[in-house]
Amino acid sequence: MLKYVKHHLTSISGIDIYPLISFLMFFVFFIALTIWVLRADKTYIQKLKNIPFDEKK
Repeated sequence: MLKYVKHHLTSISGIDIYPLISFLMFFVFFIALTIWVLRADKTYIQKLKNIPFDEKK
């Protein structure tokens, strides 16, 4: 099964750029999320943390 998929992927021209693009997208998202978490207001984080425990019915 893997040989079948691998053979067809190697026959497509320009396919080698897609893993690089997906890695860069993941890396940028991870860095942006890390920056957001470090710069977020601590009271907002506390509010989000307590959402599961709120007893709103």
